Amino acid sequence: MSETYDAVLDRIVDGEHATLLLEADDAVVDEYVIDVMEVPEDGRHEGAVFHAVVRDERIAELTYRQEETTKRTENAQDRLDRLSRPLSDEEN
Repeated sequence: MSETYDAVLDRIVDGEHATLLLEADDAVVDEYVIDVMEVPEDGRHEGAVFHAVVRDERIAELTYRQEETTKRTENAQDRLDRLSRPLSDEEN
């Protein structure tokens, strides 16, 4: 039986292991550590978003989602920008 998730590359350790956080309903539901060579090359960076298929408790497929990665990065930057503004800027 297969299950599908959004997966976010949280970190790469020692250039060898990639930690993926699996998400469902906007919450992290599991974590997998896989060989970094199993990650599509264009998505081998922190914050990359993937479509993940889990089968038999293993990640069977990973598809890099460039548009979703860009969208999440831009949303995070917007939040940081808003939080870094002085309160006096918020009032105007």
